[in-house]
Amino acid sequence: MLVRDAMSTVVLTIGPAHTLRQAAALMSARRVGAAIVHDPDAGGIGILTERDILNSVAMGQDPDTERTHAHTTNDVVFATPSWTLEEAAQAMAHGGFRHLIVLDRDEPAGIVSVRDIIRCWAPARQQVPA
Repeated sequence: MLVRDAMSTVVLTIGPAHTLRQAAALMSARRVGAAIVHDPDAGGIGILTERDILNSVAMGQDPDTERTHAHTTNDVVFATPSWTLEEAAQAMAHGGFRHLIVLDRDEPAGIVSVRDIIRCWAPARQQVPA
């Protein structure tokens, strides 16, 4: 199975000036654990995850004043739609992260998460007869 079969194609894209609270609200509303941060001044595409927001709050930083650009990972490992799920899982395990931005022709095509991979690998739940 390939990344294109597992990835979410509807992704949340935010800017570097969003506050962490705004980012968290958008992520919560969309029920996603990561957002693509488009910042042409910082080299283009980065990622902000729920862990980044959690770490900031744990350090006592104010989510109403902290901007996403200060918490975005810009040294991103990208996947392609033609990667196997094994390649994606290996990249995540090696890098210690749970989301990969998927690029197709240098443009974001989606995000694949550990949860997406597990959903593909785990057998469907079977109904237990009553």
